Amino acid sequence: MNHLPVSRQASRMTKRLVALSIALAVLGNLLPQAASADEPAKAKRPNIVFVFSDDHALQAIGAYGSKINKTPNLDRIANEGAVFHNSFCANSICGPSRACILTGKHSHINGFLRNGNRFDGSQVTFPKLLQDVGYQTALIGKWHLGTDPVGFNHWEILPGQGNYYNPDFIQMDGSRKRYTGYVTDIITENTLNWLQNERDEDQPFVLMCQHKAPHRNWSPPPRHFDLYKGVDVPEPETLFDDYSGRSKLLHESEMSLENHFYWGHDMKFHGESLFPEQFLPRLGNGEYRRMNEEQKAAWDAAYEPENQKFIADMKAGKLSSKDITKWKYQRYIKDYLGTVQAVDDSVGELLAYLDESGLAENTIVIYSSDQGFYLGEHGWYDKRWMFEESLRMPFLIRWPGVIEPGTESTAPIQNIDYAPTFLEAAGAEIPEAIQGRSMVSMMKDGCRASSTWRDAVYYAYYENAAVHMVPVHDGVRTERYKLMFFPRSREWNLFDLETDPTEMKSVHDDPEYAEILAGLKKRYIDLRDLYDVNTATIPATRGDEPGWQKRNMAMSKLAKTAKPKLAFIGDSITQGWEGRGKKVWEENYAEYDTINLGIGGDRTEHIIWRLTHGNLGKIQPEVAVLMIGTNNTGHFMQDPTQIAEGVEEILSILREKLPNTKIVLQAIMPRGKTKMDLMRLNNIAVNDRIAKMADGENIVYVDLGDHFLNEDGTIDPAIMPDYLHLSEKGYEIWADALAPTLESLGL
Repeated sequence: MNHLPVSRQASRMTKRLVALSIALAVLGNLLPQAASADEPAKAKRPNIVFVFSDDHALQAIGAYGSKINKTPNLDRIANEGAVFHNSFCANSICGPSRACILTGKHSHINGFLRNGNRFDGSQVTFPKLLQDVGYQTALIGKWHLGTDPVGFNHWEILPGQGNYYNPDFIQMDGSRKRYTGYVTDIITENTLNWLQNERDEDQPFVLMCQHKAPHRNWSPPPRHFDLYKGVDVPEPETLFDDYSGRSKLLHESEMSLENHFYWGHDMKFHGESLFPEQFLPRLGNGEYRRMNEEQKAAWDAAYEPENQKFIADMKAGKLSSKDITKWKYQRYIKDYLGTVQAVDDSVGELLAYLDESGLAENTIVIYSSDQGFYLGEHGWYDKRWMFEESLRMPFLIRWPGVIEPGTESTAPIQNIDYAPTFLEAAGAEIPEAIQGRSMVSMMKDGCRASSTWRDAVYYAYYENAAVHMVPVHDGVRTERYKLMFFPRSREWNLFDLETDPTEMKSVHDDPEYAEILAGLKKRYIDLRDLYDVNTATIPATRGDEPGWQKRNMAMSKLAKTAKPKLAFIGDSITQGWEGRGKKVWEENYAEYDTINLGIGGDRTEHIIWRLTHGNLGKIQPEVAVLMIGTNNTGHFMQDPTQIAEGVEEILSILREKLPNTKIVLQAIMPRGKTKMDLMRLNNIAVNDRIAKMADGENIVYVDLGDHFLNEDGTIDPAIMPDYLHLSEKGYEIWADALAPTLESLGL
């Protein structure tokens, strides 16, 4: 017990009470201040209004110097913020571009390579991450990713491409709701309704207003029917491009104004095509069929006088082929610009509401589109090709207090950069897996690219053998140069955008550009490595090659009914069982009802495509023999590790689809005349890697290479006439060498 004097005890107690009261007061002051400080911090996080259209070419935006139309509301975003002149897409096609934006990753990583794929909504997307930090997320309009949106508190989307007139919208409960009116206006009304009536005003928000326009078939609203009446819209200087001086594959695409417009769908005529040599028949104007009587009357009043005059001129023989193409251009461009004008109207309404509601000062407004578009340049409509008109995409941004009005940026940005930019602006963490880069620090520095910003963008297009028949290609684009690579023809095209801005002649074989070509090839390789691009694992069709398509379809048809005990899977060496090896095949494998799934010229990526697109049908063989990869070496001298990863992906597919089948993983056969042949050495390196994939039970690895070699390591032309493909004797050797393994597996 403390025996201090009472006065001292009282004094000590008083000091304690004073200290306690001071502490409580301080704590009491701190706690409210911390809470009140937190609320303004949240309030300061900007809202984001992201307006996104479909196929909007830079050539049709005033802020990008349009010579054919005016877009005052889009220009307002640029005038009050910034316009990015070097904004590029990663894959110029609708669905893939949207997937790149949502994930911040290139197509080969996010899995949405081409239209018709289904978006994997389980992966990380920026709307999900923004929800995690307290943002409301809403999406209204076009989605086009095959699965329902995820990461959104509210959504209402068009089914597929959607319609311009009286469109249906999919609701969050799965039902569909049809609206009477014009799609751009309806999307705008529903967007404003969410802003005004449905959001929580105490939370920041990200609102994605996604328009169908100006996508094909370019049906404008009635108020803009006469927008260009009596006016000739200027033609692009490359309207009659003959595609000389560039890849021969340019001639094969089906997206020209001259040859690939439909009479009804594109050109807005009624009935069957009266001139099928100049206008494709069959596909009618589906938008007209959706219209009510009032809408049809307004449409006919606008279009029919011009239609009938054109038909009369055609019948009278007044129009040359060039005149017809010019007429097509005017019909196309006026319809296209009419839909653009409706989008500009929409942006004006949204900006007006942000002003009236007081939201403008704390809201980032962005306008973009999924890619650019050809407005007659190179004689084309549509997109896909890596030429400037479709590679470049609009990016206009207004960010009050951060971006100075009237800013113009030449920094090279890409749509994979949107996600990390949104995340940083909202104060959310950016996952390491995101491949894009946040533009926030750049925007805070006058939208200037720092010394550490990228010097080049990587582009890849995968949708060959589809609508418009544009082949797979990829490439890099720097400030001045563009390099394209076409795998099918193994061609390089190089363009100097300073001396040839319309990209009319490739200089890849010009000696003066040899150093530039070598440097860009190096940059191409490095960027592919940076973004983990391994074409050996990315499924690819060769359906744009008639011979391949025919054989692939025949195999898939057979696989629906065949009941083989044995299957061979591979390339031309496997297909050769039906040629030089036919007699040996009948003697050794006929009794097993064996199926041959080999196609000459295939690489690992083509096998991946075939096995997931019908080649396995309903077959369940007891044994499957897989040998693939020599064309990955022969065509591209691809890195052995990459080729092995392609083989590994094939094995994964086979294990999933044929769970009861034993797989014979056969080493790639030797090739080349001598032991030091570089391609043979590359294949040996592949074999070293794939040998480790066998488990000795479900996957058995065999290397039969020694059976085809002389003692000194050379190849006898009697076995392999071209040091790659087998003669009949070669197939005899293969069958004999493989027999013990097949017997051990029960055949």
